[in-house]
Amino acid sequence: MKKFEIKKVTLEDIDQLLKISRETFLETFASFNSKENMAKYINRQMSYEKISSELVNPDSKFYFALFRDTIIGYLKLNFGKSQTEVKKMNSVEIERIYVLKKYHGENVGQLLLKKAIEAGLSINADFIWLGVWEKNIQAIKFYEKNGFVRFEQHIFKLGNDNQTDIMMKMEIGKK
Repeated sequence: MKKFEIKKVTLEDIDQLLKISRETFLETFASFNSKENMAKYINRQMSYEKISSELVNPDSKFYFALFRDTIIGYLKLNFGKSQTEVKKMNSVEIERIYVLKKYHGENVGQLLLKKAIEAGLSINADFIWLGVWEKNIQAIKFYEKNGFVRFEQHIFKLGNDNQTDIMMKMEIGKK
């Protein structure tokens, strides 16, 4: 069994974060979208300036998934007002959870999700939520298998293309 590790990302890691962010996003969505829309999104949302401002924001946290000191995926969490849509201040948003395709099926996503749950529990959040593209069936199944339920939908703008994201959440707070 392979041993994977989770490491908190710091501003000093920005070049590696930019690389894995762009690589996993392209790997996941390039075949379903135009080059122009992909480039527009990456240039806007995964620029050095944007990511560095997110890294210094105390209400956003990034984590790398590592295998033998190689970055193979990452997680981005948002807390409080940093959530892209504040559903409840006492919640945590998983804005991004991406793993290189080579490592799909190796429980790396599970490890990153566990980190997100731990982060939510550490602040006594009521739930964790996320938006997932309606056509990303593999991701939807992953989240459903892990106890997430659909509760809304919203529009995600990829370049000039309006796409529908399914909003999903998992209750983690005390009942």
